[in-house]
Amino acid sequence: MDAATLNEALLNLQSMAPEIWQASKETGVMLGVGLVAAVLLGGPLGVILYLTQPGQLFANRALNGVLSWLVNLVRSFPFIILMVVLIPLTRLLVGSTIGPIAASVPLAFAAIPYFARLVEQTLREIPRGVIEAAEAMGASPVQIIGKVLINEARAGLISSLTILTISFLSYTAVAGVVGGGGIGDLAIRYGYYRFQTDVMVAMVLLLVVLVQIIQLLGNRLAAKLDKR
Repeated sequence: MDAATLNEALLNLQSMAPEIWQASKETGVMLGVGLVAAVLLGGPLGVILYLTQPGQLFANRALNGVLSWLVNLVRSFPFIILMVVLIPLTRLLVGSTIGPIAASVPLAFAAIPYFARLVEQTLREIPRGVIEAAEAMGASPVQIIGKVLINEARAGLISSLTILTISFLSYTAVAGVVGGGGIGDLAIRYGYYRFQTDVMVAMVLLLVVLVQIIQLLGNRLAAKLDKR
């Protein structure tokens, strides 16, 4: 790419600054709603999955089996298919199937079981002896969950949330292609349909930068919370 072409591309991107900013906000909305749903619903679900396993505080093979089956069921759907399947529910909840809020519904449904599994796996890494020591000291189940399990696993939970955030950043790009808006939508509309390669490259670089920032912040926070 010569200097003239590069200058033309930069001027084009500068003129598109409002559209890029709007697309970034739409991506932020989709990602934010999905992550909030994952933490508020997927987090407790992951704790329940762990606690109902054989040998744990509330061992219940039947409940654990049903919850595991439901989590696996939702996770087995490719995201694009899940969006289509949830169109009636999305329309019922938000009154539309277009836009970042509408796209947030299937994103939330996908994020909840995804994060639940990550939480379950993180809690499994806690040594059983730590829980047994808390039980021996007379700690209640609520205290064991809040002051032992969550406290011991907090660094791992931050790492899991970082993984979820990066994974679902790519999901928002898919959602954008089918009417959700955001960075993915902008890249397809301008970079693919209008053959503006500079826009496509710029959006890819923007996603790369966002991933790097998220991973860096996640790593630093996890290292700060790691008690080892």
